[in-house]
Amino acid sequence: MVKFDHELIYLQSENARMSLKEISHHLKKTPQRVKYSLSVLEKEDIIINPYCIFDYSYFGLILFRVYFKSVYINEQEKERMINELNDNMYINSIYELTGEFDLVIEFAFPNPSKFNKEFKKIVTATNGLNEYKIILNLVTYNYPRNYLTKDFNVQGIGMEKIIGGDREREIFNSNERKIIKNLILNPRIRINELAEKSELNVKTAKSIFRNLMKKNIIKGFKYNLDTNKLGIHKSRLFLKLHNLSLERESELMKYMLNTKEIVQANKTVGDWDMEIDIESFDKSKIRYLITEIREKFIDMIERINLIEFYKYYKRSYLPSYIFKDEYDKIVVLNK
Repeated sequence: MVKFDHELIYLQSENARMSLKEISHHLKKTPQRVKYSLSVLEKEDIIINPYCIFDYSYFGLILFRVYFKSVYINEQEKERMINELNDNMYINSIYELTGEFDLVIEFAFPNPSKFNKEFKKIVTATNGLNEYKIILNLVTYNYPRNYLTKDFNVQGIGMEKIIGGDREREIFNSNERKIIKNLILNPRIRINELAEKSELNVKTAKSIFRNLMKKNIIKGFKYNLDTNKLGIHKSRLFLKLHNLSLERESELMKYMLNTKEIVQANKTVGDWDMEIDIESFDKSKIRYLITEIREKFIDMIERINLIEFYKYYKRSYLPSYIFKDEYDKIVVLNK
């Protein structure tokens, strides 16, 4: 297997907008060398599909996650289905699992009624989406991939990000909406280009961008990684909990924050109460962590399940339909 610079992967995946100068400073390498290394990572599709982490709750949206079983029978059918779903303006994210569920699709809607209406349309129009479980996502804890590097100075770049929960809805003016739309389309867009495409002057665009960050409406910019090409094992752990107390739940959250192989946790409502994404170069480490979670929190865990995580096909925190009136125009401008 080709050896890749894990510190570089960490920095770029944790902050997709980090400049060459900043990366060079952290890695103590020349900008030319960093630029070449990044070009290799992009050419090999190691770092792929950058995305902006918006807190959808500020938009008055609720996240629904749907797990599908027995979706397709061959690779051709899978590719056709994913391409079709990828173009759907109501879908935030699409990813594939290996095990009990085949495909996961995420939606963000203002209420369950609107979700149900559009979801039924998608299921009816797409062959294979017959057997499924619907999960309501309450809040997501996104953690840095600290297992990628042993350099504590580099690890300190990534921060925990909390998305969702009970927020007061924000009302966005037309200029803010333009900035948000263009960041969805191109999370790495430079400020000058962002201003141009948003039909604003640079000073105004920069001010809006900084304000969205300051108010935590934008919580960061990341890259997806092809974990398969990097030899990283990734699994999702499902927990059904009982006998909950605030103290024990706080201990579980602290454990996840301090475990570098845990990269995401979702609090949910449905067939289970928690989803924990674990990544490691060593598959036995995942097994060890599951055993440790069982032992440390045996009084809380009623049921446990584990499914291997295969690949992201689409990842976003805001659906494009919320800008439907102007969205087609912006897509054209960005081509």
